[in-house]
Amino acid sequence: MYAPFITRLNDLLLSTDRKQRLRITRSLMAANVFLACVFLQMYAAWAGFMDMADVKRLSGAILLNIVAWYVFLRSGLNQRFEDPAMTLPQILSALTIIVGAYSVTGPVHGSTMMLLALVLVFGIFNMKQRGARIAGGYTVVLMGMAIAIKMRTDPVNYPFKLEIAHFVLTAAIVPTISSLAAQLSSLRAKLQAQKDELANALIRIQILATRDELTGLLNRRHMIEVLSQHRKRLERSGHHRFCLALLDIDHFKRINDTYGHGVGDEVLRNFAKVVQSGLRDTDVLARWGGEEFLVLLNDTSPELANVGLERARYMLAEATLVPALPELKPTFSAGLTAYNDLEALDVCIERADRALYKAKDGGRNCTVIRMGTTQAGSTPSQAENALQE
Repeated sequence: MYAPFITRLNDLLLSTDRKQRLRITRSLMAANVFLACVFLQMYAAWAGFMDMADVKRLSGAILLNIVAWYVFLRSGLNQRFEDPAMTLPQILSALTIIVGAYSVTGPVHGSTMMLLALVLVFGIFNMKQRGARIAGGYTVVLMGMAIAIKMRTDPVNYPFKLEIAHFVLTAAIVPTISSLAAQLSSLRAKLQAQKDELANALIRIQILATRDELTGLLNRRHMIEVLSQHRKRLERSGHHRFCLALLDIDHFKRINDTYGHGVGDEVLRNFAKVVQSGLRDTDVLARWGGEEFLVLLNDTSPELANVGLERARYMLAEATLVPALPELKPTFSAGLTAYNDLEALDVCIERADRALYKAKDGGRNCTVIRMGTTQAGSTPSQAENALQE
């Protein structure tokens, strides 16, 4: 009964944003240090070590600091800064208040020193190296000034010999904590860099596992997985039809032999780009091996699929694949077939392959459609008619 109310109340007080919620929670947890200061002052006033007016002033400053940081974080203004957690500013304000408490707690002022270390330790896992050094230096300087002032103005409660010991402890412990914070920050940065490197390496491995390095198209292994997924979709729905086409760049070996493998690679890369641009967004082009490419044409019949192939053929004739050799105009032969229900994928691919060889035997630069015992052919002139229609 109360759970929804508690949830809504937490969302109202702490925000629904996960990161903001964490920042506000941490800030309120740190407020426990301030509350300890308040109770210490109340005890000191009860024992007669502090004047109640000083207790009210310092306690008011503490409560104002807690409320100010809560409002600042809850409003979202902190997100405009490089460190949305505002770790260093919060720590500096806490250190200032604790040094203030040290200055007004009289005979029990030594008990506030442990709060300095507690505040620094609280930020040790969040501060960067520069912030840790600033916090450490600020603490030593501010504490030194407070000690010097109190030894001169209140030598009874702040005797010289005792305060020198306090300052030596502060000068020894605080830089040690700051140094540890700096080392942890450096370690976090290295671990984050290693994590990023591993993530990038994983992405590269995934790309290498699924993409052809030269053309950027799907490789043969991943294309087989894609085809298997489409086959399963067809089995489930009975409506997801698709066609397969095998493309082969005509006389590619002659290009390599005449111009070199560098030109051949450039032809392959740009051939892939041109053909891809001639297909629909739902079609999938993969490098099948060498100068062969496999096309998955979704939700279409062989006749309509051939329109896309011929459009790609037309675009290829208009394109310049090798800027240094504008006269080089490679063509391609294609074998096209439709996937028949429940047949093995290799059977469908083999049928497209036989159609491809028939296209080559028929003079190249054409597409042969093979559907079981049904065969048809198309030529560049047919592509022009399709584009005009």
